[in-house]
Amino acid sequence: MKILVISAAYPPMHAGESANAHHLCTRLAQRGLDVHVLTSIGNSGADDAGVTVHPVMERWSWREVPRLRRFLAQCAPDAILLMYLGGMYQYHPMMTFAPTLARQVLPGVPFVTRYESPFAGAAPIAPGLTTRILRRAAAWAAGSGVSYNSGTLLRDSDHVIVLCEGHRIVLVEDTPSVHDRIVVIPPAPNVRVSSEPAAHARVQGRAKLGVDPDDFVIAFFGYVYPKKGIETLLEAFQRIRRARTNARLVFIGGTIDLDAEVSGRYWDAMQQLCTELGVADRTVWTGAFKSDGEDASLYLRAADVCVLPLHAGVQLNNSSFSAMAAHGVPIVTTRGAFTDQAFVDGDNVLLCEPRDAAALALAIDRLIDDVSLRQRLQQGVSQLAHDWLSWDEAIARTTALFRTRRPTSPAPAAR
Repeated sequence: MKILVISAAYPPMHAGESANAHHLCTRLAQRGLDVHVLTSIGNSGADDAGVTVHPVMERWSWREVPRLRRFLAQCAPDAILLMYLGGMYQYHPMMTFAPTLARQVLPGVPFVTRYESPFAGAAPIAPGLTTRILRRAAAWAAGSGVSYNSGTLLRDSDHVIVLCEGHRIVLVEDTPSVHDRIVVIPPAPNVRVSSEPAAHARVQGRAKLGVDPDDFVIAFFGYVYPKKGIETLLEAFQRIRRARTNARLVFIGGTIDLDAEVSGRYWDAMQQLCTELGVADRTVWTGAFKSDGEDASLYLRAADVCVLPLHAGVQLNNSSFSAMAAHGVPIVTTRGAFTDQAFVDGDNVLLCEPRDAAALALAIDRLIDDVSLRQRLQQGVSQLAHDWLSWDEAIARTTALFRTRRPTSPAPAAR
């Protein structure tokens, strides 16, 4: 079976979407599928067996519609998977009409859209006059049921994948007709779990980080950018350090390429805050790592506790959480309005309120002192990873969608 994955984010780009698309494609290929990736110029891939990368798209704009149509015809896949996030496509609306274009070129081929996020689709800022005119023209040509932000993605995709329940709620409220075609498949880990025995990997990871055997290591994992709550974690760590001289804080990850300027400024601000709070000498910043290497896994094995202090609260779409959970590390994170029911406070995570350094410090302190709680959380998060966040589960559920067309009637005819 020949699968076409469309993703503007792909290695060597540094972004969670890039890493997850790469892992997904390699695992599809390992299942015996012939995988092709349509991506942006410069994203050369990693020479994975069974994966052919086509870095031919420039701006993903209206003027590239002929190129997209030609590529679809030449590739002639048996199914198409679009990885969609507005920022991946410079918030241009062209790709929001991708399933309609694909139907015209390849009628009968299943088209699946995976929403990385339902927020800020193709119109987070006021578009230019030309874009507005062309968007309205495309909407007119596509017929009724077209959304200004999502074009025909929800109307014409045979299936829509979302990464958590909160995202499903948002899309169904926007387009109720998508209800029967939408499925929640959380992202599996964006890292390769080390094949080393856990105890040996822990020793290796601590050596790489330069921490002592008796240090209590508190780790953050993921890309560094606003809304991750890193300032809250630094302030909490300052409180912890006053009484616990062996505490160490490790940030595993670097900046994100999709929004390099904002991420870079935030990185610099957090470095400065770390110094101002007087904890720089007990803090390690690893910077970027290769998602298909073992360093990130060794760093996670070195941790005693992981912390994810997200401003919006944890959800199943957080790939950073998936990576932490895959290593069975007790996790402190934050609750939010859309936190999935799979997260159970005191059973598989320890939850506290966002932006509250005092509460975060108390939660971490509690885990430092309570070995039995750490063990219970380790068992609980390992079960959560098995039930919700494994690659075997994600690939099985995704490939099942490639074999079926939408159960509803055809889309309205174009004008």
